[in-house]
Amino acid sequence: MKVQSTSENKPFRVPSHLLRPLWLRSRESLLDNASIYDPIAAHACNRCELATECLRGNVDQNQLLHVSLAQICDIQVSHFLELNPNGLIINVGAELDTRFYRLDNGRCQWIELDVSENLLWRQKLFHRSERYQLACGSIDDMSWLSQLSISCDGPVLILCEQALLMRGENHIAHFVQSLGCYFSHAELCMVVAGDKAGSQIGKAMGCEQYQHGIHNIAQKAVRWLPWIYSTRLFSPLDQNCRRWARWQRIIAKIPSLKHRLTPVVLRMKW
Repeated sequence: MKVQSTSENKPFRVPSHLLRPLWLRSRESLLDNASIYDPIAAHACNRCELATECLRGNVDQNQLLHVSLAQICDIQVSHFLELNPNGLIINVGAELDTRFYRLDNGRCQWIELDVSENLLWRQKLFHRSERYQLACGSIDDMSWLSQLSISCDGPVLILCEQALLMRGENHIAHFVQSLGCYFSHAELCMVVAGDKAGSQIGKAMGCEQYQHGIHNIAQKAVRWLPWIYSTRLFSPLDQNCRRWARWQRIIAKIPSLKHRLTPVVLRMKW
């Protein structure tokens, strides 16, 4: 995609993989029965020239899966902020996520963490806030934890929506264990792919090519971090959305596959 600069009459060339999720949320916002409304994404995409790469695959179903996962994450973050209005959200692998603007309660602190080139695009596309800061770091190198100037005793929710889908199971285990060793108490909300997401049915439901597929995700999480005291799984198929109705009828006949055919949201506390 190309984004028109407001200061210069020159287009910015943004990687399509970075802007595609933003475009999917913008596209969803135009629907009458939208699962998510993202005016910030829509505003940014108004200045974009769509690249052909963004149109790959089954766009409608990809969009439904993406926004359903985003909506589940929104609900989890909102619930955390209801209980901890002054809490801290660390959004790992933020890319061009606009969740801060959608859910900001006027009191929370928010850290968007990503590699430096992605943070530069955030600075160009989104406005800043005194309670919102950017930090450089990645899932592959967890040294950023020791560089955070935050209290480890306050309420913290770590969010990782898309980045882990492009990592193997060993990376996910290391990510969870690093967080568990650094924070004495915290909550983690992350999107992880089920072991059947790469199947023909999974692809028909909107899945793409992920770098892992995990069966019994909640059980695996307890193995990674034995002092977890709470885990919950949320599937896109749990959503009250008519566009999922056909798949919900199919899964109702084989409920054991509900957490295996798509990415799911895992929320854990320790």
